[in-house]
Amino acid sequence: MVSIRSSRRAPAKQGFTLFGTAIGHCSIVWSKNGIVGVQFPDTREHAARAHLLRQFPCATESPPPTEVQQSIDGIVALLCGEESDLSAARLDMDNVPVFYRRVYEATRTIPAGTTRSYGDIAAMLSTRGAARAVGQALGRNPFAIIVPCHRVLAAGGRIGGFSANGGIATKLQLLAIEAARAASQSRLFDGDGTFGFDPDVAIGHLRRADPVLARVIHDVGPFCMRLKRTTSVFAALAEAIVHQQLSGKAAVTIFARLCALFPHAHEGLTSEHILGASDKKLRAAGLSHSKLLSLRDLAQRAAAGEIPTLMEIHRMADDTIIESLSEVRGIGRWTAEMLLIFRLGRPDVLPVDDYGIRKGYAIAFRKRTLPSRAELERHGERWMPYRTVASWYLWRAADLAKK
Repeated sequence: MVSIRSSRRAPAKQGFTLFGTAIGHCSIVWSKNGIVGVQFPDTREHAARAHLLRQFPCATESPPPTEVQQSIDGIVALLCGEESDLSAARLDMDNVPVFYRRVYEATRTIPAGTTRSYGDIAAMLSTRGAARAVGQALGRNPFAIIVPCHRVLAAGGRIGGFSANGGIATKLQLLAIEAARAASQSRLFDGDGTFGFDPDVAIGHLRRADPVLARVIHDVGPFCMRLKRTTSVFAALAEAIVHQQLSGKAAVTIFARLCALFPHAHEGLTSEHILGASDKKLRAAGLSHSKLLSLRDLAQRAAAGEIPTLMEIHRMADDTIIESLSEVRGIGRWTAEMLLIFRLGRPDVLPVDDYGIRKGYAIAFRKRTLPSRAELERHGERWMPYRTVASWYLWRAADLAKK
């Protein structure tokens, strides 16, 4: 039996602060003995603060000391996909059970970009057969990110549980950011995530071509669209199908459940995963009957070689990609255009049927009604060959109006 004894002491005075990251608001709590806790991102700052104070009711919000600020900087860098070494962060584990400490220390040795299993951690501690106890310790990990429990998977490469904010969806997101891969497996992402055009040149062109859009660019600020990289065209389209007609949070949760059904699916969902699973298994993840049929059709076409590879699609023209992908059940022109913009970084895409773009156009040009497809296409000609950048600014104009 594994002992989890802990010699508990009265907690030292605690401070806390919230800080922004690429995926939301994080919080960190410290004492004179080191970092007491780190909490995963929440999209709303007030919710992050309330959650923290429920767990650490005696903590006082205050500026972080230099040592803690260094850890904050490291977490922010890591969540931006940059290399970051958090091994020097000092943790206050006075009230952490002895076995849990050993688990956390072992977990901290897992480098970004790799994963281990609960059994691997147990073996590192010379306590084989204690995988469940390791899982329990990581499920109570108060030092998220610094103790990277998201890099620990269940047996067979399955995602396993995750008790932090967002559950397994957050775990998948963190693995994606780190381009995580299981031992002896390929990289999670192909490509370097850069655009095939110079955003500064594009913005300069749009400012000169359209004074109204120039005002939008001034109000919105820098172009900071980020490409979402992917293992394959199949994986990107499968995720797009799941996201259709759902709120962002619901779609992310269902897609995470889908990936969690299969070993190593965090490295990229494949057609083999879908074709090898029963309808009952796939529906259990939360898929509707219609989306199940769409995923089946996509998987069958991918297995037959009808879906282009990443290498092939990079050589294809925009219209050819749209025509080819629109043959798949559930994939229309809009979905293909989103792939062109946010996955491939194509410079000259204008999704004229997108409500957000039409709304942004109406706001920017002070129209009482949404523009017709023909009007948007006609006006968009002056934005060529950088209509993707114009589209992004119109989306942001609509967002600003909501706020």
